[in-house]
Amino acid sequence: MTELTAVITGGNKGIGADLAARLLERDYKVISVSRHAPELSHPNLSSVEADLLDPGAVTDAAAEIAGKHDVTHLIHNAGLIWPNLIEQAQPSDITGLAQLHLGSALILLQAFLPAMKARGMGRVMFNASRAALGAPTRTAYSASKAGMIGMARTWALELAPHGITVNVVAPGPILTDNFWGVIKKDSPEQEALANRIPVGRLGRVEDVTNAFLFFCDPANSFVTGQTLYVCGGASVGTLQI
Repeated sequence: MTELTAVITGGNKGIGADLAARLLERDYKVISVSRHAPELSHPNLSSVEADLLDPGAVTDAAAEIAGKHDVTHLIHNAGLIWPNLIEQAQPSDITGLAQLHLGSALILLQAFLPAMKARGMGRVMFNASRAALGAPTRTAYSASKAGMIGMARTWALELAPHGITVNVVAPGPILTDNFWGVIKKDSPEQEALANRIPVGRLGRVEDVTNAFLFFCDPANSFVTGQTLYVCGGASVGTLQI
């Protein structure tokens, strides 16, 4: 098999860490880009520490990685929520999350595109959110996650002739630190939310990584520009989080 190299933003914990472990099992080289190194240790796992809210830091990290690796997979998983009601929301919330969720992805992809195009194969993925459809207290988060979907569709059209697919996974409520930063772990609110989801439970990390693994597969070359909601049916109706 041709060597596959995946860059995962936020690959140090949660969904990103689980995806890194599962790609390593499949003989990928994996590079995590985040503010902290992963706890996982593996000969094919490396990390570059960078604050994705800082365009300069992302540019430096992208150049460092591209100088050492021919990246085949970019999974932009890192994210923050910053919940606020409209009255408390700030324009800086929007610009900050736009840089994290959109700008950093652009910088990274621009650095990795030459190698992908030369190979005639690439996989680009975003971790968006069901909140792209709207959710209370998510002014900046919903806006930037919806922006991921629009940007991915544009990139899919531009890059399809080069054998590069671009897709989005949009999770609903998943049991991660980000979720517990909004809803207290094992609280009555968590249980009530689980009961409102059509399948009757909250999502697990592996529910999301399963979806990413489908899009990662080099054999899946006829699916691009798509958004897969991994949400237990929550995207079908209105869900108050």
